[in-house]
Order: sequence, then C-alpha cells, then structure tokens
Amino acid sequence: MIPRNARKILVVRLSARGDLVFASPLAGALRRRHPDAHIAWAAEERAADVIRHNPHLDEVVVWERAAWKRMLRTGRWGALARAAADLLDRLRGARFDVAIDAQGLLRSGVLAFLTGAPVRIGLGSREGSRALMTEVIERAGDARRIASEYVHLAEALGLDTRSFPLEIPRSAEEVRMAARVVEREGLEAGFVAVCPFTTRFHKHWREERWSEVIRRLGAGMRVGVVVLGGPGDRGAADRILEGVRVPVVDLVGRTALGQAAAVVSRCSVLVGVDTGLGHMAHAYGRPAVLLFGSNTPYLDPPGPGVRILHSGRSCSPCRGKLTCDGRVDCMRDITVDEVVGAVGAVLREPGAGAPPRDFRAGRAGREGRAPNLPVVRVS
Repeated sequence: MIPRNARKILVVRLSARGDLVFASPLAGALRRRHPDAHIAWAAEERAADVIRHNPHLDEVVVWERAAWKRMLRTGRWGALARAAADLLDRLRGARFDVAIDAQGLLRSGVLAFLTGAPVRIGLGSREGSRALMTEVIERAGDARRIASEYVHLAEALGLDTRSFPLEIPRSAEEVRMAARVVEREGLEAGFVAVCPFTTRFHKHWREERWSEVIRRLGAGMRVGVVVLGGPGDRGAADRILEGVRVPVVDLVGRTALGQAAAVVSRCSVLVGVDTGLGHMAHAYGRPAVLLFGSNTPYLDPPGPGVRILHSGRSCSPCRGKLTCDGRVDCMRDITVDEVVGAVGAVLREPGAGAPPRDFRAGRAGREGRAPNLPVVRVS
C-alpha cells in the first residue's frame, strides 16, 4: 500500500496524548520498512511532547490548534487566514509521497489531504474524511489488547509488527530533571506516581477516594508519593491533598509533559486512570495499577506488574454515553481497598523497586539516543 520508493512519509495522529503513546510504534515499523525515507509526524501542541523524541522520526510538525481556536473566538480573521496559509504552504512544500491518517477524523483527514500526497491512507476514516483518502483501512483489532488498532493498521500497510514497542523516550534534560526530583525529595528507594486526572469526567474516580489512597500509601505503607498533573488539574489536586497529612511531592502543574513522563519512568509503580501519563508507564516498563470504567482502552495487562481494575459491568465500556444517569457506576464500583491492595501487591513483587533502564534511547534508535528533532510549529 506504501510504495517501496516513497521518499517522504507523514503520519497524522494529532491527539490525544494516550493515543499518541499507543500509536508511537508506527514510527519504528515504518523506519524498518523504509530505512532511508524522511518520516515526519503531525501532532497538536498539547500532545506533541509525547512523540517529540522518537528516534525513528526525522521531524515533528506541530499544529498549534489552540492558537487557531483563540483567533476564531476573538475574531482575528486576518491572523487565522495567515496561519491557514502558512499551514498549507508547509504541508504542500514538504512534498510528501504518503500521508497516513492514523486518527480518522475530519481535522486529521483534512490535514493529510492538504499535503497533496498522491497516496493518502486513512484508518477508519469518518466525519466525511473518507472522501479525502485514496485508501481507507477499516478499524479492527483485539479490544482487550493495548494498541491493537495500530497493530492492525501496520499489518494492513505491510509493516513488520513482530516487534511493536511503545517508544516515547525523553530528552537528556528531562531525564536530569526527574533525577533531581528523586534526589531532592529523598525518593531513591522508590515511590508511587499518582495520576488521578483526565479531561473527561466519566473517566474520573472520586476525589475523596484518591485522598484516602494517598493517605494510606504514605502512612500505612510508608512509601513516597508523587502526584502528577497539568495546570488545569490544580484545583482538583488541592481538593484531593487537603487534609491528607502525609508527605507528598506535589508536581501538579509544575512540570511540562515531557518532564512528568520522565518522572513516571523513575517510579516503582504508577496508579492512575485512563490518561496519557498512566499509559506511559508501559513504555518505560514500569508497574502500574490502572482504574478503567466507561473507557477501557485495553483490559489485558500489557506487561508484568500491571493490574487493571475494572468492575466488569455489562454496560462498560460505554465511552461516555452514560446509561447510569451520570453516576458513572463502573468507576464507583472500584474501592479504596482494591486500589491500595493492588499497589501493595505490586510493590511486594520481586524487583518492584528496581531502578528503570535509561529511556533516553528508544529500543531501536538509529543513533542510540533520543534525538532533538526539528520541530515545525504552524501557528
């Protein structure tokens, strides 16, 4: 489906962060099949840090979609028109031979179409984007397995999937920042990374239960606790941590995404919901306890030391189309005892506190390091 002589290939997976984690093996699979091609990735600014240091990419194209939305909201029509023209010039000027829309939405399909690539391949294209593709691969895969739809896409493209690892290595500076946090806070013996936040309310667990989990981890298990999240999670973090009264390293809103990922790469175990940082634990080979309900991106543990807590309700996953009058019963079913017990079981496993390997180099980087890729920002 991809011509053997393709010189320039663009993968379009704009968002969200967790989905870029799942799609990251596509870069390596394409590189093995097309070792001399120029391979680029297009992503929105909120998610681009996930893929920025992938060793198989030559370039990351960052679409600053949030800036476009601000222009539209404030009536800056001239600025928006110039930004759109810049995007079109950038995509057309690159002269891509192949554009792969791994998202399958209208916005990702339009971006792939604007490249003018003679071969445009969409994954399950919908919202009208099917008409913009030259080929469409229907969605498939084993819903219980992580990244299965991208394995299916890669196989349909004729790529080798015998090795298909998640690859989101961090930069040297991000790794050093995480090391400084560990040393400064005395966490060399290990710590639990707590990632309770997500943008979708139906993926959330109850805040008071997170408070109790953190308290019991810090007081009962006497293990270090690091809480991670973005600037928009600050209010929820304050509510969760109020009255916890155990030492907690609160990094919510105080790190960039890549820095938070580097902290995850150092943890003894991560506990969280269906969120990008939670899924990153698998890329770094770290143990994890994950709470899934309305969304179940996978149910089979993708590695040793991974526990997935799920109520097993027949209505799950509903993907936000709640049939429980908004109660999100599937998440309410998960108890504090279950979460604390699962974390404790993981920590008791042999080697649970072992330091992770160096994740600056991907698993098959051409230069053995995480590159500082050229980043083209289209604002």
